[in-house]
Amino acid sequence: MYLETEKKQEIFAQYGKSATDTGSTEGQIALFTFRINHLTEHLKRNRKDYNTERSLVRLVGKRRSLLDYLSKKDIVKYRSLIKDLGIRK
Repeated sequence: MYLETEKKQEIFAQYGKSATDTGSTEGQIALFTFRINHLTEHLKRNRKDYNTERSLVRLVGKRRSLLDYLSKKDIVKYRSLIKDLGIRK
């Protein structure tokens, strides 16, 4: 599988409050971004994989709603997170 436990812990340690804090908004956004990038590369190779395309659209929607929540809650964290992850609005 492309997402091992160690990789998840590394993502949450870097963007969340700690490696075990999997519920933080910043950590969830970082994890969704990692998964979105992986699925995007998969779809570049497999153009007719419509189930993966649907999953990608759902993940982007979830990430967008979390980003909207974070921008309303703390605009400074929002701006630093989108800069670190390379997400464009």
